[in-house]
Amino acid sequence: MHPHCCNGSGKYKPVTHVIFDLDGTIIGKIIIQSFPYNMGTGFIIIADSESVYAKALQQTIEDYGCEFYPDFITKVQGSVEKQVGRIAIETFNLDTTLEEFIKLYNFHSNKYLGDLELMPGAERMITHLHNHNVPIAVASSTNREAFELKTNKYQQLFACFHHIVCGGTDPEVKNGKPAPDIFLIAASRFDNPPEPAKCLVFEDSKNGMLAAVAAGMQVVMLPEPQISYDIWKLATLRLDSFNYMLPEIFGLPPFSQEDTALVFADAKVTLTEPIQVLLDPEEKKESGKRVVLDESSLISNDQN
Repeated sequence: MHPHCCNGSGKYKPVTHVIFDLDGTIIGKIIIQSFPYNMGTGFIIIADSESVYAKALQQTIEDYGCEFYPDFITKVQGSVEKQVGRIAIETFNLDTTLEEFIKLYNFHSNKYLGDLELMPGAERMITHLHNHNVPIAVASSTNREAFELKTNKYQQLFACFHHIVCGGTDPEVKNGKPAPDIFLIAASRFDNPPEPAKCLVFEDSKNGMLAAVAAGMQVVMLPEPQISYDIWKLATLRLDSFNYMLPEIFGLPPFSQEDTALVFADAKVTLTEPIQVLLDPEEKKESGKRVVLDESSLISNDQN
Protein backbone atom coordinates (compact mmCIF):
# COMPACT_ATOMS: atom_id res chain seq x y z
CA MET A 1 0.00 0.00 0.00
CA HIS A 2 1.32 3.42 -0.97
CA PRO A 3 1.51 6.16 1.67
CA HIS A 4 -0.81 8.63 -0.08
CA CYS A 5 -4.22 7.40 -1.24
CA CYS A 6 -7.59 8.93 -1.87
CA ASN A 7 -9.12 7.50 1.28
CA GLY A 8 -6.37 8.73 3.57
CA SER A 9 -7.54 9.68 7.03
CA GLY A 10 -8.35 13.34 7.58
CA LYS A 11 -8.44 14.46 3.94
CA TYR A 12 -12.05 13.61 3.15
CA LYS A 13 -14.94 13.93 5.58
CA PRO A 14 -17.99 11.65 5.64
CA VAL A 15 -21.15 13.10 4.09
CA THR A 16 -24.79 12.08 4.12
CA HIS A 17 -26.26 14.12 1.23
CA VAL A 18 -25.11 14.92 -2.31
CA ILE A 19 -25.91 17.93 -4.50
CA PHE A 20 -25.27 17.99 -8.25
CA ASP A 21 -24.82 20.93 -10.58
CA LEU A 22 -26.55 20.36 -13.94
CA ASP A 23 -24.81 21.97 -16.93
CA GLY A 24 -21.34 20.58 -17.50
CA THR A 25 -21.78 18.15 -14.61
CA ILE A 26 -24.78 15.93 -15.40
CA ILE A 27 -25.53 17.21 -18.90
CA GLY A 28 -23.07 18.53 -21.42
CA LYS A 29 -19.71 20.21 -21.13
CA ILE A 30 -18.33 23.42 -22.56
CA ILE A 31 -15.63 23.17 -25.24
CA ILE A 32 -14.17 26.46 -26.43
CA GLN A 33 -11.33 26.83 -28.91
CA SER A 34 -10.05 30.37 -29.20
CA PHE A 35 -8.77 31.82 -32.45
CA PRO A 36 -7.30 35.21 -33.39
CA TYR A 37 -10.17 37.42 -34.46
CA ASN A 38 -8.53 38.00 -37.85
CA MET A 39 -9.22 34.32 -38.61
CA GLY A 40 -12.92 35.02 -38.55
CA THR A 41 -14.63 33.13 -35.74
CA GLY A 42 -14.42 33.44 -31.99
CA PHE A 43 -14.68 29.78 -30.97
CA ILE A 44 -15.81 26.30 -31.97
CA ILE A 45 -18.81 24.91 -30.12
CA ILE A 46 -20.20 21.39 -29.85
CA ALA A 47 -23.86 20.65 -29.11
CA ASP A 48 -24.07 20.27 -25.35
CA SER A 49 -25.70 22.29 -22.62
CA GLU A 50 -22.97 24.71 -21.55
CA SER A 51 -21.71 25.20 -25.08
CA VAL A 52 -25.31 25.87 -26.15
CA TYR A 53 -25.37 28.70 -23.64
CA ALA A 54 -22.01 29.91 -24.93
CA LYS A 55 -23.35 29.94 -28.47
CA ALA A 56 -26.58 31.65 -27.40
CA LEU A 57 -24.63 34.27 -25.48
CA GLN A 58 -22.37 34.95 -28.45
CA GLN A 59 -25.36 35.29 -30.78
CA THR A 60 -27.17 37.60 -28.35
CA ILE A 61 -24.20 39.92 -27.92
CA GLU A 62 -23.49 39.96 -31.66
CA ASP A 63 -27.16 40.81 -32.29
CA TYR A 64 -26.41 44.09 -30.53
CA GLY A 65 -23.51 44.74 -32.93
CA CYS A 66 -20.71 43.90 -30.51
CA GLU A 67 -17.69 41.64 -31.00
CA PHE A 68 -17.77 38.65 -28.65
CA TYR A 69 -14.65 37.23 -27.01
CA PRO A 70 -14.46 33.63 -25.70
CA ASP A 71 -12.95 34.43 -22.29
CA PHE A 72 -16.23 36.09 -21.33
CA ILE A 73 -17.76 32.61 -20.94
CA THR A 74 -15.44 31.75 -18.05
CA LYS A 75 -16.40 35.02 -16.36
CA VAL A 76 -20.11 34.17 -16.23
CA GLN A 77 -20.07 30.37 -16.18
CA GLY A 78 -22.36 29.05 -13.44
CA SER A 79 -24.15 32.39 -12.96
CA VAL A 80 -27.93 32.72 -13.11
CA GLU A 81 -29.24 34.36 -16.27
CA LYS A 82 -29.97 37.71 -14.61
CA GLN A 83 -26.35 37.91 -13.51
CA VAL A 84 -25.22 36.91 -17.00
CA GLY A 85 -27.39 39.66 -18.46
CA ARG A 86 -26.16 42.35 -16.07
CA ILE A 87 -22.52 41.46 -16.60
CA ALA A 88 -22.92 41.29 -20.39
CA ILE A 89 -24.73 44.64 -20.58
CA GLU A 90 -22.01 46.28 -18.47
CA THR A 91 -19.06 44.56 -20.15
CA PHE A 92 -20.17 45.22 -23.73
CA ASN A 93 -21.97 48.51 -22.96
CA LEU A 94 -25.17 47.23 -24.57
CA ASP A 95 -28.03 49.62 -25.25
CA THR A 96 -30.80 47.38 -23.91
CA THR A 97 -32.72 46.47 -20.79
CA LEU A 98 -32.05 43.38 -18.72
CA GLU A 99 -35.51 42.04 -19.57
CA GLU A 100 -34.95 42.39 -23.33
CA PHE A 101 -31.47 40.86 -23.13
CA ILE A 102 -32.77 37.78 -21.26
CA LYS A 103 -35.67 37.40 -23.71
CA LEU A 104 -33.28 37.34 -26.68
CA TYR A 105 -30.78 35.11 -24.85
CA ASN A 106 -33.48 32.56 -24.04
CA PHE A 107 -34.74 32.67 -27.62
CA HIS A 108 -31.30 31.62 -28.87
CA SER A 109 -30.56 29.05 -26.16
CA ASN A 110 -33.93 27.28 -26.11
CA LYS A 111 -33.55 26.32 -29.77
CA TYR A 112 -30.83 23.80 -28.90
CA LEU A 113 -31.69 22.38 -25.49
CA GLY A 114 -33.87 19.39 -26.32
CA ASP A 115 -31.29 16.89 -27.51
CA LEU A 116 -28.39 16.92 -25.08
CA GLU A 117 -26.33 13.98 -23.83
CA LEU A 118 -25.41 12.93 -20.31
CA MET A 119 -21.87 13.32 -19.08
CA PRO A 120 -19.78 10.12 -18.81
CA GLY A 121 -20.62 8.21 -15.64
CA ALA A 122 -23.36 10.62 -14.53
CA GLU A 123 -26.22 8.16 -14.81
CA ARG A 124 -24.19 5.47 -13.03
CA MET A 125 -23.38 7.84 -10.16
CA ILE A 126 -26.93 9.15 -9.75
CA THR A 127 -28.65 5.76 -9.87
CA HIS A 128 -26.07 4.26 -7.51
CA LEU A 129 -26.70 6.89 -4.85
CA HIS A 130 -30.46 6.70 -5.32
CA ASN A 131 -30.48 2.90 -5.10
CA HIS A 132 -28.59 3.14 -1.81
CA ASN A 133 -31.03 5.71 -0.38
CA VAL A 134 -28.56 8.58 -0.33
CA PRO A 135 -30.57 11.84 -0.55
CA ILE A 136 -29.58 13.74 -3.71
CA ALA A 137 -30.62 17.07 -5.24
CA VAL A 138 -29.84 19.29 -8.21
CA ALA A 139 -28.75 22.92 -7.73
CA SER A 140 -28.59 24.57 -11.15
CA SER A 141 -28.32 28.20 -12.20
CA THR A 142 -30.68 27.51 -15.09
CA ASN A 143 -34.33 28.59 -15.18
CA ARG A 144 -37.17 26.08 -14.82
CA GLU A 145 -38.25 26.25 -18.48
CA ALA A 146 -34.73 25.51 -19.72
CA PHE A 147 -34.36 22.74 -17.12
CA GLU A 148 -37.48 21.02 -18.43
CA LEU A 149 -36.23 21.27 -22.02
CA LYS A 150 -32.81 19.84 -21.17
CA THR A 151 -34.02 16.98 -19.01
CA ASN A 152 -37.19 15.97 -20.84
CA LYS A 153 -35.75 12.76 -22.30
CA TYR A 154 -34.19 11.82 -18.95
CA GLN A 155 -37.31 12.07 -16.79
CA GLN A 156 -36.79 8.66 -15.19
CA LEU A 157 -33.25 9.56 -14.17
CA PHE A 158 -34.19 12.96 -12.74
CA ALA A 159 -37.01 11.35 -10.78
CA CYS A 160 -34.19 9.96 -8.59
CA PHE A 161 -33.60 13.42 -7.11
CA HIS A 162 -35.35 14.47 -3.94
CA HIS A 163 -35.72 17.99 -5.31
CA ILE A 164 -34.46 20.40 -7.97
CA VAL A 165 -33.41 24.01 -7.37
CA CYS A 166 -33.40 26.20 -10.50
CA GLY A 167 -31.63 29.36 -9.44
CA GLY A 168 -32.67 31.30 -12.53
CA THR A 169 -36.32 31.34 -11.48
CA ASP A 170 -36.35 30.30 -7.80
CA PRO A 171 -37.40 33.34 -5.73
CA GLU A 172 -35.38 32.17 -2.71
CA VAL A 173 -32.09 32.23 -4.65
CA LYS A 174 -31.22 35.89 -4.26
CA ASN A 175 -27.61 35.62 -5.42
CA GLY A 176 -26.18 33.29 -8.03
CA LYS A 177 -22.90 31.39 -7.90
CA PRO A 178 -20.21 32.10 -6.63
CA ALA A 179 -22.47 33.12 -3.73
CA PRO A 180 -23.40 30.08 -1.60
CA ASP A 181 -27.18 30.72 -1.70
CA ILE A 182 -28.23 27.99 -4.11
CA PHE A 183 -26.38 25.21 -2.29
CA LEU A 184 -27.57 26.31 1.14
CA ILE A 185 -31.15 26.42 -0.17
CA ALA A 186 -30.75 22.99 -1.79
CA ALA A 187 -29.52 21.56 1.51
CA SER A 188 -32.38 23.15 3.45
CA ARG A 189 -35.01 21.42 1.29
CA PHE A 190 -34.02 17.88 2.15
CA ASP A 191 -36.12 16.04 4.71
CA ASN A 192 -34.27 16.48 8.01
CA PRO A 193 -31.91 19.09 6.44
CA PRO A 194 -28.24 18.29 6.96
CA GLU A 195 -25.53 20.65 8.10
CA PRO A 196 -23.60 22.06 5.10
CA ALA A 197 -20.51 20.08 6.13
CA LYS A 198 -22.49 16.88 5.58
CA CYS A 199 -23.13 17.74 1.92
CA LEU A 200 -20.93 16.83 -1.04
CA VAL A 201 -21.24 18.91 -4.22
CA PHE A 202 -20.36 17.88 -7.78
CA GLU A 203 -19.46 20.91 -9.92
CA ASP A 204 -17.63 21.75 -13.14
CA SER A 205 -17.27 25.53 -13.03
CA LYS A 206 -15.08 27.87 -11.02
CA ASN A 207 -18.06 29.89 -9.79
CA GLY A 208 -19.89 26.72 -8.77
CA MET A 209 -16.88 25.39 -6.92
CA LEU A 210 -16.44 28.70 -5.09
CA ALA A 211 -20.14 28.68 -4.18
CA ALA A 212 -19.88 25.20 -2.67
CA VAL A 213 -16.76 26.15 -0.71
CA ALA A 214 -18.47 29.32 0.54
CA ALA A 215 -21.41 27.17 1.66
CA GLY A 216 -19.06 25.10 3.82
CA MET A 217 -19.41 21.98 1.69
CA GLN A 218 -16.87 19.60 0.20
CA VAL A 219 -16.77 19.78 -3.57
CA VAL A 220 -15.65 17.40 -6.28
CA MET A 221 -14.79 19.35 -9.43
CA LEU A 222 -15.09 17.81 -12.89
CA PRO A 223 -13.68 20.53 -15.16
CA GLU A 224 -12.42 20.44 -18.73
CA PRO A 225 -8.83 19.07 -18.88
CA GLN A 226 -7.45 22.47 -19.93
CA ILE A 227 -8.83 24.22 -16.83
CA SER A 228 -5.84 25.36 -14.81
CA TYR A 229 -4.82 24.37 -11.30
CA ASP A 230 -5.30 27.98 -10.20
CA ILE A 231 -9.04 27.58 -10.91
CA TRP A 232 -9.73 24.23 -9.26
CA LYS A 233 -7.17 24.28 -6.46
CA LEU A 234 -9.78 25.03 -3.77
CA ALA A 235 -11.82 21.94 -4.64
CA THR A 236 -11.67 18.97 -2.30
CA LEU A 237 -11.04 16.63 -5.22
CA ARG A 238 -10.66 16.97 -8.97
CA LEU A 239 -11.81 14.20 -11.35
CA ASP A 240 -11.87 13.92 -15.13
CA SER A 241 -15.28 12.22 -14.97
CA PHE A 242 -17.75 10.48 -12.68
CA ASN A 243 -16.28 7.19 -13.86
CA TYR A 244 -13.31 7.74 -11.53
CA MET A 245 -15.33 8.59 -8.44
CA LEU A 246 -14.98 6.35 -5.40
CA PRO A 247 -17.98 7.27 -3.20
CA GLU A 248 -16.58 5.47 -0.17
CA ILE A 249 -13.84 8.06 0.34
CA PHE A 250 -16.63 10.39 1.47
CA GLY A 251 -18.35 7.70 3.53
CA LEU A 252 -20.92 6.91 0.83
CA PRO A 253 -21.85 3.39 -0.32
CA PRO A 254 -19.16 1.94 -2.63
CA PHE A 255 -19.69 0.64 -6.12
CA SER A 256 -19.30 -3.11 -6.45
CA GLN A 257 -15.67 -4.20 -6.72
CA GLU A 258 -16.38 -5.70 -10.12
CA ASP A 259 -17.88 -2.46 -11.41
CA THR A 260 -15.00 -0.37 -10.05
CA ALA A 261 -12.38 -2.73 -11.49
CA LEU A 262 -13.92 -2.52 -14.97
CA VAL A 263 -13.95 1.29 -14.92
CA PHE A 264 -10.38 1.66 -13.71
CA ALA A 265 -9.14 -1.05 -16.09
CA ASP A 266 -10.22 1.21 -18.94
CA ALA A 267 -8.40 4.13 -17.29
CA LYS A 268 -5.15 2.19 -16.78
CA VAL A 269 -5.24 2.89 -13.05
CA THR A 270 -3.94 0.12 -10.80
CA LEU A 271 -5.92 -0.93 -7.76
CA THR A 272 -3.45 -2.77 -5.49
CA GLU A 273 -6.13 -3.23 -2.85
CA PRO A 274 -9.93 -2.89 -3.10
CA ILE A 275 -11.24 0.72 -3.34
CA GLN A 276 -7.80 2.35 -3.20
CA VAL A 277 -6.69 4.73 -5.95
CA LEU A 278 -3.11 5.59 -5.18
CA LEU A 279 -1.40 8.94 -5.22
CA ASP A 280 2.24 8.24 -4.49
CA PRO A 281 4.42 11.38 -4.77
CA GLU A 282 7.03 9.37 -6.68
CA GLU A 283 4.45 8.36 -9.27
CA LYS A 284 2.96 11.81 -9.83
CA LYS A 285 3.56 13.62 -13.09
CA GLU A 286 3.69 17.39 -13.22
CA SER A 287 2.15 19.55 -15.95
CA GLY A 288 2.73 23.07 -14.68
CA LYS A 289 1.08 22.90 -11.28
CA ARG A 290 -1.45 20.29 -12.39
CA VAL A 291 -0.80 16.87 -10.89
CA VAL A 292 -1.93 14.03 -13.13
CA LEU A 293 -2.30 10.38 -12.14
CA ASP A 294 -2.09 7.72 -14.86
CA GLU A 295 -3.21 9.59 -17.96
CA SER A 296 -5.13 12.29 -16.06
CA SER A 297 -7.72 9.90 -14.69
CA LEU A 298 -7.99 11.28 -11.17
CA ILE A 299 -6.46 14.30 -9.50
CA SER A 300 -6.49 15.01 -5.79
CA ASN A 301 -5.97 18.49 -4.41
CA ASP A 302 -4.00 17.38 -1.37
CA GLN A 303 -3.65 20.47 0.80
CA ASN A 304 -2.23 18.62 3.78
